[in-house]
Amino acid sequence: LQAGRHEFPFTFQLPETLATSFEGKHGNVRYWVKAKLRRPWSTVKKAKKEFTVIEPIDINTPALLAPQAGAKEKLARAWYCNRGQVSVTAKIDRKGYTPGEVIPIFAEIDNCTSRAVVPKVAIIQTQTFIARGTKKQKKSVVTSIVGDSIAAGKRETPPVGPSILQCRILQVEYSLKVCVDIPGTSKLLLELPLVIGTIPLHPFGSRTSSVSSQYSVNLDWLSTIPEHPEAPPEYSAVVSSPEAEQSLAPPCLSELSGIMEGPFFAYIQEFRFRPPPLYSEV
Repeated sequence: LQAGRHEFPFTFQLPETLATSFEGKHGNVRYWVKAKLRRPWSTVKKAKKEFTVIEPIDINTPALLAPQAGAKEKLARAWYCNRGQVSVTAKIDRKGYTPGEVIPIFAEIDNCTSRAVVPKVAIIQTQTFIARGTKKQKKSVVTSIVGDSIAAGKRETPPVGPSILQCRILQVEYSLKVCVDIPGTSKLLLELPLVIGTIPLHPFGSRTSSVSSQYSVNLDWLSTIPEHPEAPPEYSAVVSSPEAEQSLAPPCLSELSGIMEGPFFAYIQEFRFRPPPLYSEV
C-alpha cells in the first residue's frame, strides 16, 4: 500500500445456528471481528471489536404456546405425627415468553394442616456447561415473590437473557418454581418449564394455537386428487331433452329447503381447489 489513508469495506455472512452471546460462571459465548496489519520490519498491528449475537427464538410455535400445568401434594409431619396434607396446583397459559412480559400464574393451594403455610413463586435460571463428558450446573433466582408482598399495581420486569437450547456445550434454561413453605417439614416444590424467546407473541398467536392444538385435520384425502383431473362429459350426453327442460325450470321452495337441509356434497369439488378464507374475513 502506498502512503496515505486506505479503506476496505467488507461484510461477513453469519451462520443461522450461532448461539446467543452469554457470560456465565464457568464459560461464555463471545463474538468479535479481528483485523491484522502486517508491516515490514515491524510488529503486527492488531485491532479487535466485539459484537453481540441474539439467536432468534419465536414463541409463536405450537410447542411454546401450549399451556403448562402441574400438581403436587405433600404430607406434613412433625415428630412422627401427621399434621395433614398440603397440595398445590399451578398453571400458566403458555411456555414461551419474551423479556418484559408479565407471566400470569394460576395457583390453587389446599392446606389441610392446622398451621398456616406461605406460598412463594420464583423464576429459576439454570446454566449447564458441558465439556469432555462432564457437566457443571449453576442455578440462580431471577425474580421471586412471597405471598402477597407485591403491592397492588406494582410490576416487576427483571432483566433476563434469552434461552440457549441448541448449543452442544452450553445451555441456559428457565423454569417457574412454585414453593409452599410448610412449618416443621420440608417445602412443597412444583416446577413448570419456561422458554425466554426473542420474537414476541403475535396478536392472534394464542387463539390460533389453542384451536390447532384441540383439532387435527386429516389431509390424507388430498393425495387421492389427480393433478390433471379428467374433463367432465358433455351435458347433452348425460341428460336427455325432457330431463334438460325439467332441470332448467326454477326449483320450488320445498326443493330448495330440502337441499339446504341436506349435506353439501355439491360443494366438495369446489372446496378441494379453493383456499380457505382468511381469519380476518371470517
